[in-house]
Amino acid sequence: MKLKKLLFGALALTSIVALAACGSSSNNDAQSKIEKSGKLVVAVSPDYAPFEFKALVNGKDTVVGADIELAQAIADELGVKLELSQMSFNNVLSSVQSGKADMAISGLSKTKAREKNFDFSDAYYETENAVLVKSSDVNKYTSVDSLAGKKVAVQKGTIEEGLVKDQMSKSNLVSLTAMGEAITELKSDQVQAVDLEKPVAEGYLAQNSDLTLANFTLKTGDGDAKAVAMKKNSGKLKKTVNKVIAKLAKEDKYKTFISDAAKLTGTQVTE
Repeated sequence: MKLKKLLFGALALTSIVALAACGSSSNNDAQSKIEKSGKLVVAVSPDYAPFEFKALVNGKDTVVGADIELAQAIADELGVKLELSQMSFNNVLSSVQSGKADMAISGLSKTKAREKNFDFSDAYYETENAVLVKSSDVNKYTSVDSLAGKKVAVQKGTIEEGLVKDQMSKSNLVSLTAMGEAITELKSDQVQAVDLEKPVAEGYLAQNSDLTLANFTLKTGDGDAKAVAMKKNSGKLKKTVNKVIAKLAKEDKYKTFISDAAKLTGTQVTE
């Protein structure tokens, strides 16, 4: 009996060590898989200038933006080719979870709710909220209360969708698949305002003189920092991404990416 106990204890200890080893190696699988395949697949929703959007570059319809430059920097660090997987915003996280994409870089905000299911990098950009209205209505819609009973559009699956639900409960929320669709609805008086991020709003203002920023914004908190989303327990891959983000932060490079992208918004291709 004593011998059986000793054998059982040894087997149990061996199993624990084996499991620990497997757990440790699984943390490195994500990066190893990317390096072996020779490509980094990044999920993006290219309708969110200046983060990611389609523009005419040398006469060719091309996905560009600050997030695309970040994705390229990560691919370069890994020594692989960048492959962009385009989809609607509300599908970018599910594509990572299903393994169709290695990571999502699409103006994603890091929230406690999302962190339960995904690994997130350190924040690479912090932004602020904005509300767009028609220029002719800027003196009409001057506060959250002034839009009570009115339609406010957001992009489906974004932090802004939650902000409007929480802070504009008296307004009628309209969640749309693409930001371009929300802007079209505003211009055609189908909605009275659009809630979005300020850098994105500024990109649309550069192309639409009939729109303007409202004189109020919504309060952001938990979800105002942009980060790269990866599968849970990404281990080494997460460290590599954070290394790239730290380097870009030190050089203040992401702001340059934003500025460069803003110059291309005039050639933005909308669908």
